[in-house]
Amino acid sequence: MTGRLKDRVALVIGGARGIGEGIATRFFEAGAKIVIADREEAVGRETARRLQGHFVTTDISQKADADRAVSEAVGKFGGLDIIVQNAGIFPWTLIENIEPEEWDAVLTINLRGTFLAARAALPIMKARKYGRMVFTSSITGPRVTSPGHGHYSASKAGINGFIKAAALEFSGYGITVNGIEPGNILTEGIKLHRSAAYIKSMEDAIPLGRLGTPRDIANAALFLASDEASYITGTTIIVDGGQTLPEGKDFRIHPDQSS
Repeated sequence: MTGRLKDRVALVIGGARGIGEGIATRFFEAGAKIVIADREEAVGRETARRLQGHFVTTDISQKADADRAVSEAVGKFGGLDIIVQNAGIFPWTLIENIEPEEWDAVLTINLRGTFLAARAALPIMKARKYGRMVFTSSITGPRVTSPGHGHYSASKAGINGFIKAAALEFSGYGITVNGIEPGNILTEGIKLHRSAAYIKSMEDAIPLGRLGTPRDIANAALFLASDEASYITGTTIIVDGGQTLPEGKDFRIHPDQSS
C-alpha cells in the first residue's frame, strides 16, 4: 500500500464491478477504508469482503438509499472523507425510439444519482471541513457522442455542469469536487453489451491503440481523491487514450514509411 489515502474513509457508489471496483481496489491499495454501495448485492459483498470493507445495498436514484449509504459509512468507520459516484446505465436507443420512461431512467440514475450522492455526503464533509467528491462522467456528452446515446450524453454533460456548480458552492468548506471523463473502457459491461466488431472499431479510433482499463480510471480517481489534488476543483480529467484528439480517421503516423 502506498499510504496516499491512509485511514481515509471512501464510499464508492457503483463499486461492485467494472470501473467502480477498479477505483475501490486502487483506493484500498492506497490505504483507504472502503465502503461499497451498489444494487448488485452478491458481487458487491464479495468486492467489499476482498477489500476488507463494508457493503450497503444502494439504489443511488433514491434519496433514502443515498443517505443510508453515507450513514453506514460513518457508522462503520467513524467518518467520510471521499465519495465516488460511479453508478450509471447506458442503454443504446435512437432518440426517435426513446420512450420517456427510458429517458427518465437514464437521467435519474446517472444525473439525479450524482446530485443525491453529493447532497448526502455534504453535511458530514461540511462539518469536518474536508472532503473529496469524485464523479464518473464520460467523454460521451461533454466532448463527443454517437447515435443511440442521446439520453446518456445528456446525463453526462449534466454531470459536468453539476461538478462546476458544486465545486463553487462547497469550496468554503474544504471540499473539492471533480470528475473523470473515461473514454472506451474494457469492462464486463462493454464485453456483454458491445460486439467484438464494435470493440475493434473503438481500438482503431484510439491513438494509443487500445481500450482503457478500470485501473486507468482508478489512477486518475486516486489523484483527485488525494491531498496532491487539494488545489484542484470544478474540473474533469479526460482518460481516453487520445480518442478525442484526431480531426479525422487518417491520424496515424508511420515513421517507417516514406511520405
